[in-house]
Amino acid sequence: MAKRDILSVTDFTAAEVEQLVKKAAASKKGPWPQALAGKTVALLFEKPSLRTRMSFELAIHQLGGYCIYMSPEEVGLGKRESVPDVAHVLSRYVQGIVARTFLHRTLEMLAEYASVPVVNALSDYEHPCQALGDLTTIYERKGKFKGLNLAFVGDGNNVANSLLLACSMVGINFLIASPQEYSIKDNVLEVANKYAQQSDSQIMLLEEPAMAVKDADVVYTDVWTSMGQEEEYEQRCIAFADYQVNDKLLSYARKDAIVMHPLPAHHGEEVAVGIVDRYRSVIFDQAENRLHLQRTLLAELFK
Repeated sequence: MAKRDILSVTDFTAAEVEQLVKKAAASKKGPWPQALAGKTVALLFEKPSLRTRMSFELAIHQLGGYCIYMSPEEVGLGKRESVPDVAHVLSRYVQGIVARTFLHRTLEMLAEYASVPVVNALSDYEHPCQALGDLTTIYERKGKFKGLNLAFVGDGNNVANSLLLACSMVGINFLIASPQEYSIKDNVLEVANKYAQQSDSQIMLLEEPAMAVKDADVVYTDVWTSMGQEEEYEQRCIAFADYQVNDKLLSYARKDAIVMHPLPAHHGEEVAVGIVDRYRSVIFDQAENRLHLQRTLLAELFK
């Protein structure tokens, strides 16, 4: 079978995205195919993680495989060793690489030089497994994609990029409210618009949170300052001061709207204290569904 890398949501077709999400939702109780029996997968992380590491390690184990975690201190990609050298060496040892990197270019180089599949576990450009896991949660709660309104409140970051692309592929209307200088970049928007035309969905870039959240079925937020942006913390807190998801903002959404956040959350910043634990929140369902989606993805990748 030809090697297949998953660096972006767009490495799947729209039909594959829907199929993957529905399979993940149906796979929770097992039994799970032993697609990784006799195989070893390396987790190559430049950034620390709770959900990403746990969900991938468990998924690999449940598929009968063995996992080797390489911590940020051990990696040294492009510093202690060149990215091509790391890719070549790991390809001699393992059957797959799951990489969590600062730069998307590092992922692209790993995929270019590795002879085994490379899966994006987060980069500065995309977080495809998060977005696909989010679609799994939305499908479970809403039973459909077409015609739903998802309001993203906050930074047009890697999570927003992947979520926009995924929503556009399956027909979810995507509305993002963010300060103009922190909105979705044109290169991502151009790709998403092509998918939106095919799925007959809409994309709206707004600055006023209430306008985005009005009649929303899903209200989504993420941290204002991601790892690697710590020096911008004060500047970002000022820019996003009016972009907190709280009771007042949620009053504009539909009564049965759900609240989503990829975690970790900064309670009292992008999300008001207590929101994460309210009845509208499906945030911990999201965290669980990372496992089910990634297990399904790996099973498809290695079948």
